[in-house]
Amino acid sequence: MKERELRDLIADVKTGRLSRRAFVQRMIAIGLTAPMAGMMLSQSGVAMAATALPYKPTKAGGGGVLKLMYWQAITLLNPHFAVGTKDQEGCRIFYEPLAGWDGDGNLVPILAAEIPSKENHGLAEDGRSVVWKLKRGVRWHDGMPFTADDVVFTWEYAKTPETAAVSIANYKDITVEKIDDFTVRLTFAKPTPFWADAFVGNYGMIIPKHLFKDYVGARSREAPHNLKPVGTGPYLFVDFKPGDMLRGKINPNYHVANRPQFDEVEVKGGGDAVSAARAVLQTGEYDYAWNMLVEEDILLKLEAAGKGRVNITPSGNVEFMQLNSTDPAVEVDGERASIKTRHPLFTDPAVRQAVNLLIDRASIEKFIYGRTARATANFLNNPERFRSKNTKFEFNVEKANQILEAAGWKKGGDGIRAKDGKPLKFVFQTSINAPRQKTQAIVKQACQKAGIDVELKSVVGSVFFSSDAANPDTYTHFYCDAQMYNTTMPQADPQFFMNQYTSWQVANKENKWQGRNVSRWQSKEYDEIYKQAEQELDAVKRAALFVKLNDLVVTDNYIQPIVSRARVAALGNKLTAHISGWDNDLWQLASWYREG
Repeated sequence: MKERELRDLIADVKTGRLSRRAFVQRMIAIGLTAPMAGMMLSQSGVAMAATALPYKPTKAGGGGVLKLMYWQAITLLNPHFAVGTKDQEGCRIFYEPLAGWDGDGNLVPILAAEIPSKENHGLAEDGRSVVWKLKRGVRWHDGMPFTADDVVFTWEYAKTPETAAVSIANYKDITVEKIDDFTVRLTFAKPTPFWADAFVGNYGMIIPKHLFKDYVGARSREAPHNLKPVGTGPYLFVDFKPGDMLRGKINPNYHVANRPQFDEVEVKGGGDAVSAARAVLQTGEYDYAWNMLVEEDILLKLEAAGKGRVNITPSGNVEFMQLNSTDPAVEVDGERASIKTRHPLFTDPAVRQAVNLLIDRASIEKFIYGRTARATANFLNNPERFRSKNTKFEFNVEKANQILEAAGWKKGGDGIRAKDGKPLKFVFQTSINAPRQKTQAIVKQACQKAGIDVELKSVVGSVFFSSDAANPDTYTHFYCDAQMYNTTMPQADPQFFMNQYTSWQVANKENKWQGRNVSRWQSKEYDEIYKQAEQELDAVKRAALFVKLNDLVVTDNYIQPIVSRARVAALGNKLTAHISGWDNDLWQLASWYREG
């Protein structure tokens, strides 16, 4: 479909000549998906209605204990310090944003009374402001009323550099003002097509002003409620042992009628993904297990026990390998992997190109992930209209050898290549997990055939994904040559997802390694295109800009996409859980229920 035709269709929806449903059907007919069509309308200022979630219970409570298993254990409960997905999930039990994303990419109000649109005068025509109306009658768990003051405070808290919030990028470039006790206006410095960022989804969770007002800035880590949350969510905090167990109990004053069903929630942490899968699918001891990073043949065997099922939800998540652009062995001003250094091996484009050719993505998909992932050359894979068609992956050991040989990397008597006295040897780390260790082994074996010596390192998941600024083994420190993990796309729009390669997001000592640019890869061209995408109101042109950003990242070969991963969870047969690929798994925990 031509750009002009698409604009005409969107105009017809705005004027009422074409229904939203008819527009979505037209988009599906040309190969798009419902979430993509929904986001196109949303970015053009047309509100999309979310499908109501099924919910059978007729009263709150009475459901007993909901038992959740997180094999990467939760370590903190402040959503604005939650670097790892598992910590964001733990926070969502207690804290809530103004809105979340359903499985079709539609915005769903949570603490908001409605989703802003041009029809309800919430969105400005010039794309420079949005007005949110807040839900009335909501109370914090300690009984204090939730108001616009809490929303404004959360913005002030997160945008303050000394707070060192991982969410600072969502808030630092906007202004938030209170219009009245239940209305706030967000003002942007430039036209902003993706206005549903601040106060939405993972990094949108709102914290209470009356409990955190004394902990803005340098004292942020001292707040007692970093580990004892007081939110507006469906469950009240009971007890937390970081790295082990988290408990909550039903909020009798929850702001949604007849919810939640469960009287208590227990989140068990630790162990490994296979044990977590077994606890749901084979023994039925738990109701839900998060992030089933488990080999396909094992999942099939466990499902055969009949106690549970594997839930696969499309998402924008990607399992990928990073090559460090900095030198983790050199310390500058008390900081390793400083952007003031350059990696001794990976600065050579030939080495990066060779490594890319030595990742057997097709085999990793077939023999490890199966139905839960697809081999990919792209970092940005979904929604489909943002997926580049300009890239491809190839596994070719012979070609890798030729490239290294031509670049002057010669094999020695031990079979390891070297150049200018530097052996071609690097350390490759990831978290402890069978699919990741097997992926490491596949990469190591291919590298050996090309004369590259790879030392494998595995770190316990609760440490690797920790937000601990003092722990050198976290993935955000990246005190290693190469590393691999899964990065989640928490929104049905790539703007926040792709900011992790902007220069202003580099993780470092100054921001307590909370910056999202963990790889330290930087490009002036990338920065410039990203800034264009931030304010491009034309949906088609904006999608093209994100394709360019993806291509810049992957063609430089510091970032090596491996597989595009679906959101995979294990559910007990009697549990109904509303999981979205564009938010975290617990985004609608209040509406989970168990039958029988």
